[in-house]
Amino acid sequence: MTGFSSSTLDDAAGAEQRRVALAYLAEAFAEAALAGIEGDSFAHVALSAALHELVATYGEEEVAAFVERLPRRLRDGEFSSGLRH
Repeated sequence: MTGFSSSTLDDAAGAEQRRVALAYLAEAFAEAALAGIEGDSFAHVALSAALHELVATYGEEEVAAFVERLPRRLRDGEFSSGLRH
């Protein structure tokens, strides 16, 4: 098994696959909204499903280490797309 790190997410080989995956996810969010599902509810379930997949692939310890870095990345605005709250 290869290690899970931010570099795993940043490698050039997977960049196109992630771009296409993001398009699928955006489409799923849009379809859920059309079905009346609140965006935050869908986001919670999407995060849970993503964590399940990552744990199945990389294991609990490596994913836990990855998640521990998320607060700093959030505060640094890495996931913000518009106005900061």
